[in-house]
Amino acid sequence: MSPQQDRLPPIVDDPAQALEHIREYGLALLGGQMSASQLRQARDATYAAAEEDKRLGRKADAFGLDYGEHNVRVWNILNRHPVFSDLVQLPVVIELLRQVIGWPALLGNISANIAEPGSQGGVLHPDQVFVPKPWPAEPQGFNCAYVLDDFTADNGATEVVPQSHLAGDDADGETLALHAVPVIVPAGTLVVFESRLWHRTGMNKSQAPRAALFAWYTTPIYRTQENWFLSLDDAVVENASDELLTLLAYKTQGFGLVYGRSPR
Repeated sequence: MSPQQDRLPPIVDDPAQALEHIREYGLALLGGQMSASQLRQARDATYAAAEEDKRLGRKADAFGLDYGEHNVRVWNILNRHPVFSDLVQLPVVIELLRQVIGWPALLGNISANIAEPGSQGGVLHPDQVFVPKPWPAEPQGFNCAYVLDDFTADNGATEVVPQSHLAGDDADGETLALHAVPVIVPAGTLVVFESRLWHRTGMNKSQAPRAALFAWYTTPIYRTQENWFLSLDDAVVENASDELLTLLAYKTQGFGLVYGRSPR
């Protein structure tokens, strides 16, 4: 392990250890949470969705966070395959979500990022840039990256700045960028991090693409990035569990009521 990698937490399979790592490092690395079948289905469906978007001429932007043309974003991926609905509500994800930002929470979006060969990477940022300053003492969001291809030093692995969640809302991104570390982990790993952690897509200097999913959760006071009420297929909603309906705001407490009651 390189000196840079020594700054990252080890891969664990215990949610309690992961929670400690999130608090110390701003992120945790979890192994053994996705089955081999889920990993295979998610990877195949992600690349198939990217090909479908290309064939249909869909152009997805990434809020100005990508450099160049070789970071492929796939939006509204819940419609593409049932495995994605399963992944956003993995027991360990829900358990950590409850601990980090509380419940009920909203699924802001789940999208795929494919870093193709030649990708120039992306802009270093924390995810809660939309939160008015001064930031609250606790994170307002939670991100789970599902690693679908091995993350290596050369293929555009997500880069993070460990402990940057403690830097405050006036942190200097250029200075923090000097301390960015690639997250080198095998396919099937979950990279979970709170919304104040600075991170970015790495440069893909290899000859093969690498894919990952990013599920973004927030406390209920923030509007979701994806408008689920307009974008979701009926089948996704009809087959959703109570937890998923809550994450999608079809079941709600306090906000989004209809005649004073939850829509479902």
